[in-house]
Amino acid sequence: MGGGGSVKTIEMAGRTYIPELRGWETVVRHLAVAPSVSLALGSVAGIGAARVATSHYSVIVKGSAQMMIAGPALVDWAKLGDVSKEELGAARIHTRNGAIDDEVATEEEAFECAKRFLSYLPSSSDELPPVQECNDDPNRREEALLDVIPKDPRKVYKMHSIIDAVVDEASFFEIGKRWGKSIITGLGRLNGVPVALFAENPMIYGGAWTADACRKLIRLIDLASTFHLPLVHLEDCPGFLIGKQSEENATIRFGSQALAALGQSPVPFCCVVVRKAFGVAGGANHKPGSHHFRVAWPSGDWGSLPIEGGIEVAYKAELEQADDPDGHLARIKERLNKVRSPFRSAEYFEIEEIIDPRDTRANLCRWVKLAAKALRTEPARFWYRP
Repeated sequence: MGGGGSVKTIEMAGRTYIPELRGWETVVRHLAVAPSVSLALGSVAGIGAARVATSHYSVIVKGSAQMMIAGPALVDWAKLGDVSKEELGAARIHTRNGAIDDEVATEEEAFECAKRFLSYLPSSSDELPPVQECNDDPNRREEALLDVIPKDPRKVYKMHSIIDAVVDEASFFEIGKRWGKSIITGLGRLNGVPVALFAENPMIYGGAWTADACRKLIRLIDLASTFHLPLVHLEDCPGFLIGKQSEENATIRFGSQALAALGQSPVPFCCVVVRKAFGVAGGANHKPGSHHFRVAWPSGDWGSLPIEGGIEVAYKAELEQADDPDGHLARIKERLNKVRSPFRSAEYFEIEEIIDPRDTRANLCRWVKLAAKALRTEPARFWYRP
């Protein structure tokens, strides 16, 4: 499937024509009106490829479907290489660069993913998300949450295990799992109420925000804003990914856009800080300009920079003058660690509450009950950005 005809159209029409995307404004406007899902079930090119990308959720079938701007013949004519459709636009390409959200093995699975995605959303932005009956105890406590966070801040763990432990059983639907992987995004339910949820993935760059992860997060926040989904953040954020490649990828621009999208979002927001909250990206524990539900686990650790990474910069002059720099550094670390406890922050009301990790689900379910009452079907302040 392509768009706009072919060169043969010139002879049939008796003239050339300037490309015009008639009706495209309807496609874009529809994104602010009703959920849009695109399934790539075969080869799509040109405007067909643009249509797949211009949706709230997209799926491609591995092996039998490809997406491309132009097909192999045109690529060969442009002397850009002799390539097949699969080499140009395979599922593994577009689910890793973010052009398509997810890949599946069969057409049946593609339709199942579409149906599941739509089950969390209202039929239009004039309605609220559908609440389902919940058979999962909202006060369920998972003992494993007591030990899920390693005591060594440099060690990792599976954030998915926390997500699965706090949302309704088997309700988490991850979106875009193969790109922007340092942030996990998806839809879930809390006591039957649909929510949009994001969480850093410490298994990838320690959970640091990358340019692609920020782009993925923007899409989730815009989806939540358009269809009135309460927004949940399970935070373990060491900040933006640093380094030369990160700068070349314009990480700060996409990160700023993500933080702006969070601030613009009109839906209720809550954050559970499970471990780290550092730097500008770590500020996503709070939605600028609003008051909202925010708690932390006893494993919470926050600041402008991690002590381990910033101590030698902050105390550089002092360490240079010390007779025993290593010993002096150890003594500084000991002093700082004595005031590092999140409970000290709570005493100064910088975090609202420190909770038992096992009570996370109960707290979130109580919050979502209040959040659901606060939801309104007022039009978004902006159209969804594909």
